[in-house]
Amino acid sequence: MSKPLIIGVTGGSGSGKTLFLSELLKNFTEKEVCLITQDNYYRKRDQQPVDEKGIKNFDLPESIDDVELHKDIASLVVGDEVHLKEYTYNNPKVTPRDLVFKPAPVIIVEGILVFYWQKIRDFFDLSVFIDAKDLIKVKRRIIRDAKERGYDLDDVLYRYEHHVAPFSEQFLEPLKQEVDLVIPNNKSFKRGMEVLSAFIRSHIDFKSN
Repeated sequence: MSKPLIIGVTGGSGSGKTLFLSELLKNFTEKEVCLITQDNYYRKRDQQPVDEKGIKNFDLPESIDDVELHKDIASLVVGDEVHLKEYTYNNPKVTPRDLVFKPAPVIIVEGILVFYWQKIRDFFDLSVFIDAKDLIKVKRRIIRDAKERGYDLDDVLYRYEHHVAPFSEQFLEPLKQEVDLVIPNNKSFKRGMEVLSAFIRSHIDFKSN
């Protein structure tokens, strides 16, 4: 098996990475593209760092098991399947699934922290940043966290102000100057989707010939 094309995708919380990638994958089969997300590598809740008020901070590098993430990407690169349990943020309304990731010509690794560790960044052949205005990101996060993670409004706003925003300003915003492709997602990501889809398709077609 030849080395797959590995694409790193990041962007601030609420920038729309999940929706963008969900729509992107509709253009390809599971045999063509494998998506692996940082969110399934959060450490157990009792291992999460806390802030000065004792609130768990999921937006720090220490919250992610980067060793396991690196190991699993490396396994996919050499053609091995990866098995892990879905991380559900301890939401009692969600039953964790057993996830299986299979090698493919294209591997996408996404998450707010995937560019933080040089050992993981070194995997990437293409780097992509999904961008959106702060007000839009906050609105999306409020809706998502209430629905998927059971957080109330005060909790969401506190985490955004004290956890999300500081990390984004320190690390993510400067990263926009370094990536290969920035895709705006304030109203629509249609053009960016077309560009990235075409790039991936050309790689798959070239490898199949």
